[in-house]
Amino acid sequence: MYELIQTEGLAKRGRLHTPHGMIETPVFMNVGTAAAIKGALSSMDLKEIGCQVELSNTYHLHVRPGDDVIYQLGGLHRFMNWDRPILTDSGGFQVFSLTELRGKIKEEGVTFASHVDGRKIFMGPEESMQIQSHLGSTIAMAFDECAPSKADRRYIENSVSRTTRWLDRCIAEMARLNARQETLNPHQFLFGINQGGILEDVRMEHAKAIREKNLDGFAIGGLAVGETHEEMYRILEVTVPLLPQNKPTYLMGVGTPENILEAVERGVDFFDCVLPARNGRHGHVYTNAGKLNLWNEKYKLDDRPIGEDCQCPACRHYSRAYIRHLLKAKEMLGMRLCVLHNLYYYNHLMEEIRAALEAGQYAQYKKQRLEGYKREGK
Repeated sequence: MYELIQTEGLAKRGRLHTPHGMIETPVFMNVGTAAAIKGALSSMDLKEIGCQVELSNTYHLHVRPGDDVIYQLGGLHRFMNWDRPILTDSGGFQVFSLTELRGKIKEEGVTFASHVDGRKIFMGPEESMQIQSHLGSTIAMAFDECAPSKADRRYIENSVSRTTRWLDRCIAEMARLNARQETLNPHQFLFGINQGGILEDVRMEHAKAIREKNLDGFAIGGLAVGETHEEMYRILEVTVPLLPQNKPTYLMGVGTPENILEAVERGVDFFDCVLPARNGRHGHVYTNAGKLNLWNEKYKLDDRPIGEDCQCPACRHYSRAYIRHLLKAKEMLGMRLCVLHNLYYYNHLMEEIRAALEAGQYAQYKKQRLEGYKREGK
């Protein structure tokens, strides 16, 4: 159940009550594609930095170690020692991202060549639901096609129509699995996904179609895949108001702190992105004064923490100079500390956003943060 607590314009402050605990929204979900955060972070680390929701990927866990293995070991929560909510992406994004490894997209689904050993893998709506049922995640995503944002109108319209038909099959398969009482989580939530590239009318019609389904939440997919930030915001402005305000709205794969601030203002309350962990692994770290590149020579003698007002494990104990040394010496600790900092930064940013919404001061907060980011590199 989603509880709407406060609004400011389209921005929402809410709570999603789940079988694995409450999710305070707006929320950033930390991406552990294969049930681990890249950067040598453990589930204990995630709790320390304030992570509420861990996100894993259906396709990747099906390939390795196999969802049947995870099922036999008690499900994904037990497997990775994480007792808070987990969202599993459906594998639909791999239809877009693994074009060189997949066959033709058909009504039945998609055939992939495994990126690990080349074996053939078929995935359609039913298979995706079965795998996610085996994983026992808190929130399952419907199987969809993430069409290229710049594809022609006819392609996108056909893709969106198929995604709607696939959603109906996902709903039916989840009901069948629950009726058989074989699922690890009989109260698993299902989110549907809005698609349509950057075509406003297609996005709007698809939002109207899926909002009539019996779903626990709604996602907006197919953005942050090549369009401009302005195009993304325009699509949010015409799409989000058509989705139920009393259900979670999830913007998939987004984004930078600036993107999150803009999207919250437009009514989005769930986010995920690989950027904070990926940038951290390369020594790029986020602060209230913008992003820093710790490889730069100017940090060689800088004994300040990464963020002077940050209370993450890295900032409480180490200097920019020391972490820079670790990065240049190729010591894994340097990468780990940067990832810890970045994920803490994102989770703490969401805490501040929630507090600003509760106080009715989100517009002022957003303005202050964006002005700070303009001082990048200080």
